[in-house]
Amino acid sequence: MARVAGNEETRPGRRYWLVALAALAWNAFGCLDFTMTATRNAAWLAPLPREVIDWLDAAPTWSMFTWALGVGGGLAGALCLLARSRWAVPAFAASLLGLAVNQAWQLASEPPASMTGADSIILAVVIWAVALALLGYAVTKRREGVLR
Repeated sequence: MARVAGNEETRPGRRYWLVALAALAWNAFGCLDFTMTATRNAAWLAPLPREVIDWLDAAPTWSMFTWALGVGGGLAGALCLLARSRWAVPAFAASLLGLAVNQAWQLASEPPASMTGADSIILAVVIWAVALALLGYAVTKRREGVLR
């Protein structure tokens, strides 16, 4: 990254743009999953066991809002990274809030057995790791002057 003479703004390097594009792809998939599930797309839900569909149907309405906040905040944060906007930080923070509330509900609701295995735990850990890393990255880039 090169400093702009006489300015506190820092220009992002290639790695920044790669992270921003990867964040966009990751969060766009989360939004796709949310949209296809919320609209009950038959082809999207076909691979899921019936007990998972029943569990989703029994979910409280507010859990859809927290899921939307999680994935929508992440997508907004990624778009803000691409725009080099300082709003990436609050967007990723909102995403983490949605993720935390939604996963707390999932744990408290006793999900179906097919959602409690090692694969589900690994996926949850990866989602948390990516969400925390993106927030940390945005905070660092704001501090460095990359985000305006």
